[in-house]
Parts: sequence; C-alpha cells; structure tokens
Amino acid sequence: MVKRGSSIGFFGIFGRSEDMRRLDEALRDAGLHPAQVPEGVKLAAVGLMTSEETPEPPPAAYPSVGELMAFCALGGELFAHENGEARLAAATRRMETALEAGEGRDAETVLLMLHAKLIHPALVDRYAIRAESED
Repeated sequence: MVKRGSSIGFFGIFGRSEDMRRLDEALRDAGLHPAQVPEGVKLAAVGLMTSEETPEPPPAAYPSVGELMAFCALGGELFAHENGEARLAAATRRMETALEAGEGRDAETVLLMLHAKLIHPALVDRYAIRAESED
C-alpha cells in the first residue's frame, strides 16, 4: 500500500518501461551512467527511434543511440577511456556524418543532446555545433 506523502515515485509503483531499461543499459554499456541523462531526454531519444513503420524501437536500435548519446555527453577523451579507440573512431565518424547530413536519427540525437545542454563543450567547439532555426 502506498500512502499519501510516501517517497515512492511513479516508477517505483509501476516499474520502468522496457524502452527506458534498454536505453539505460545502452548508456551504461557506453560508459555513461543513466542518471546523468534526465528522464525527459531519454524519453525523447526513445521517440527518435520510432517511426510510422516501427512504432516500437527494435532492441538493436538502443546500443547505437546510447553510444552516440554517451559520446556527446562524455566527449572524445573520456569516451575513448571508457570504450577504446575503435569505438571512439566509429562514434567520431557518426558525429561527422550526422553533422554533414544535418538530418537523420544521428543528427536528431546530437541536436537533442545539444538542446538538453548535455553535449560536451569540447565537441561543441571542435565541430562548431549550433542549432539553426528554420525561419
């Protein structure tokens, strides 16, 4: 029984959704503790993985999104420390491709991290990342 004023939150009563658990696991696997990312940002990231064709993100989508989110948040040096040079090189290529294309899931993930103020300042400087309005 949950009493009024109890400290059990919404997730404590109903549990976390499978989507959120998968994204948390992907973030951990990439070296970023999930508590470093606000729940709203994680919900938005899960939303980026869906489409009309795939209303539920496939399990294989989470590691990729979690890795890019971790790269954005940690920056290159700490990401390499946590994941190795090969994963750093892959994440760097993804970032460069996303920024060049300006659209797609990776670009949307980078933009999400930028707007959430979770992108590492060194990456912002290195790639001159900024959000452009469509005015």
